[in-house]
Amino acid sequence: MNFKRMHALIVKEFIQLLRDKISLAIVLTMPIAQLLIFGFAINTDIKHLPTIVFDQSKTQASREFISSMVASNYFNIHKYANSMKEVNRSVAAGDTRVGIIFPPDYADRINGDKRSDVQVIIDATENMSASSALSSAQSIGIIKGQEIIGRKFARLGAMPPLNPIDLRIRLWYNPDFVTSWSMVPGVMGLLLVITLVPMLATAIVRENEQGTLEQLLVTPMRVNELLISKIIPYIVVGYLQVIVSIIVGVFVFDMPFLGSVPLFFALTFFYVVANLSLGIMFSCFSANQTQAIQMSTFIILPCTLLSGFIFPIESIPSFFRMIGKCFPITYYISITRQIILKGGGLEYVWQDTLCLAVFILIMFTAAVMMFKRRFVP
Repeated sequence: MNFKRMHALIVKEFIQLLRDKISLAIVLTMPIAQLLIFGFAINTDIKHLPTIVFDQSKTQASREFISSMVASNYFNIHKYANSMKEVNRSVAAGDTRVGIIFPPDYADRINGDKRSDVQVIIDATENMSASSALSSAQSIGIIKGQEIIGRKFARLGAMPPLNPIDLRIRLWYNPDFVTSWSMVPGVMGLLLVITLVPMLATAIVRENEQGTLEQLLVTPMRVNELLISKIIPYIVVGYLQVIVSIIVGVFVFDMPFLGSVPLFFALTFFYVVANLSLGIMFSCFSANQTQAIQMSTFIILPCTLLSGFIFPIESIPSFFRMIGKCFPITYYISITRQIILKGGGLEYVWQDTLCLAVFILIMFTAAVMMFKRRFVP
């Protein structure tokens, strides 16, 4: 490998990259825009669900229950209904997500020795808000039931029976359920897929269309030297995107960075090169720049849905989980969350790093072979 020959091409690639100031500006500002959107607009802890109440009891007991639901911040009372039809119509129309119905004898039954049913209707067309409403309503119902039992025993001058299980829950790494903290690692990985893969794929195809790639291939430079020289400027672009993302995450969203910074940037190298290898491969199958962009965008949706970025990998069916493991972003998200949020070292991420290294070895070798077959005369 002749580094003198490579140096000239690397300089040429940097100059060509810097000339396209608009694309470069978009690439560097995209992390800020995407992180602000995902960080502020997306929240997996669904609160303030619009709620309609049909209180047929109209007693202090029913009002206490309603106050408890409002105090949880998961339910916002939008209106009070006068009939069951009004509740059904409101939920069906989408004006409210939750309907709460108290029976007329609610207070009489709970003050006696009888159970009273409180009906909670939840619009389950949106799974995330429905599961949040379900778990919140169940928790409030249990707590209110314990309070009522406690008051009954107090009136009798007796102590209520103790719960035989004392469940003590400790939330580690993200105790306040800050969505942006878990989003930043995923957004970083997705941004590098969205930008690096199509940028390199279209750059190679464009040079082939313009004839400059053929001129480079007639020089003494080898194919592997040519490809390595071409990806180095894009490695720098990838690192700039990661740095911008980390700065936004730490200073805008107060995201902790608990692990080793040098280790994080060292392992990021594997992920950047893995994506660039994929870009080279796509260029070998593309007849023009449009096809290169289409092939690059084809993998964005699988990378988003099957990598653990939005949905936990454990919840994905085994067949699609295996497909997700074919994408480098799956391993990079695991690495970044382990290092950034958990403060883990190499002993916790070496397996993911090994998978990225194997992906690079296979993909880059295949890309060199396909490049020779496609472009070398």
